[in-house]
Amino acid sequence: MLNTYGIHRAVAYNAVMKVENPTSRDIADIAGVSQATVSRALRNSPLVRPETRDRIQKIARELNYFVNRNAAGLRTHQSNTIALLMFDETGGDDAQINPFFLSMLGYITRSAAGMGYDVLASMQQLTDDWHVEYQASHRADGLILLGYGDYVAYRRKLDALAAANTRFIIYGAVAADQPGLSLGCDNVRGGHMATAHLLGLGRRRIAILGDISKRHPEFAARHDGYVAALDDAGLEHDESLRIFADNTEEDAYRAVRAFLDSGTGFDGLFAVTDMLAIGAMHALADAGRQVPQDVSVVGFDDLPRAAYVNPPLTTIQQNIREAGEGLVKTIVGLIEGEDVASSQLEPKLIVRQSCGAL
Repeated sequence: MLNTYGIHRAVAYNAVMKVENPTSRDIADIAGVSQATVSRALRNSPLVRPETRDRIQKIARELNYFVNRNAAGLRTHQSNTIALLMFDETGGDDAQINPFFLSMLGYITRSAAGMGYDVLASMQQLTDDWHVEYQASHRADGLILLGYGDYVAYRRKLDALAAANTRFIIYGAVAADQPGLSLGCDNVRGGHMATAHLLGLGRRRIAILGDISKRHPEFAARHDGYVAALDDAGLEHDESLRIFADNTEEDAYRAVRAFLDSGTGFDGLFAVTDMLAIGAMHALADAGRQVPQDVSVVGFDDLPRAAYVNPPLTTIQQNIREAGEGLVKTIVGLIEGEDVASSQLEPKLIVRQSCGAL
């Protein structure tokens, strides 16, 4: 026997079945939920319980309901679009995208589609006033920012976005005083894992390769983990084992060849990105040094090509699937007024042939 609530739902269902253009309110009445819940369920939002989401989607299919995005946008003043901004760190000399961020794109677009959002991808020059353009326009409901070049200069633009109440999230360092939201890897832990692995292989003269200044807080955090691992092993941090290089294979090759020419002895190398590690291995090979027999090498990121270089690269993995899906989930939550926060992903050591025991 139906209770009063069940009768009302049945009446509403029968009435709507006779309507040519059912609305989300009709679905909400039948399902006994709010319109906001209907909207989230139709976007496959994880914020709706699976059984409720399945019930709402079943009702929508039976009613032949579809979302009219134009009408929805007019009602809510939203575009149902997320802007994905990637930054050209070459100063316009090259059009290549950082391969780590490139590998994340598929997960971002698929996750956004599953939540009912389109993705507007754009490459920006770091010197342009992109922050002014996006905070003044309504082309997107929120921004995902990938890459930043010099963080010291970039920070001013983040401050401008926050002052304009722009909804944005950056993939990168999670700083206590940083404006907006961040999602990134636990870089200190990752740096510690990389260095501890080299120490466990018997390596004691471990060089670190990259720009670990305040311009790159993620790399600086990886360096902090490197120092902590040396401290744990009772080893002093030798400044002479620091090799500066911009984050390109070419600059890593140049820097490591110069370091080898200096005569400084080392038996291990922690590169703060895979691109740097790959450039370093080419330099070592051309100088007649064998990897891993003479020098064990560890990178950071686990780029798709890391498994196919010679020798295959041991590295610290940042999970790109979790990263892409996490970025979308967080920015959509921010757009929809939910309680969201910055977060970190756990790194994972991926052991391959670029390391070997003494």
